[in-house]
Amino acid sequence: MEITTAIALIGAGLAVGGAGLGSGIGMGEAGEGTVHGTSENSRFFGKGLVFATITMTQVIYGLIIAILILRGTGLI
Repeated sequence: MEITTAIALIGAGLAVGGAGLGSGIGMGEAGEGTVHGTSENSRFFGKGLVFATITMTQVIYGLIIAILILRGTGLI
């Protein structure tokens, strides 16, 4: 395995892993806020669910970056 291939694989893993970590932290914060908001007003649940869903898009961006890295090196 060439060094450039190894660096590309590490970069792709970091892209997905970092995005997943950030998304998980954001999901926890949004979920906590949704629970507190819903306990005070039940109409807040739908808005809180949208906020929790938006944090999951970060993982998709990380996956797209990883695919672009792997395609650029010819691994996919």
